[in-house]
Amino acid sequence: MSTTDPRKDSLIEYPSRFPIKVMGAKVDGFVHAITQIAQRFDPGFDAASVELRDSKAGNYLGITITVTATSREQLDELYRTLSSHPMVKVVL
Repeated sequence: MSTTDPRKDSLIEYPSRFPIKVMGAKVDGFVHAITQIAQRFDPGFDAASVELRDSKAGNYLGITITVTATSREQLDELYRTLSSHPMVKVVL
C-alpha cells in the first residue's frame, strides 16, 4: 500500500501567495471582518496589502486579500469561512 502526498494532486505549490477576491455590500465593518478572517488563517497576513474596488454604482465592494497558502485544506476552510460570512456575497 502506497501513501500519496496530497500536495502532488494540487496545481498549487505550497507555500505560496494566493489572492482571493471577496465581494459584498459596501457596509461599515466589511473590510475589517474580512481582514480578521484572513489573519485567522494566515498569521503573517498584512492588512496593508488589501486591495479595494467599488462597484460601478458604489453599492458593493470587492476586496482582494492575498494570503500565504500552506495547504489545500487551509484554502478550502478559508473559502468555506468566507463564503458563510453574512456580509459576503461572492468569493472567487
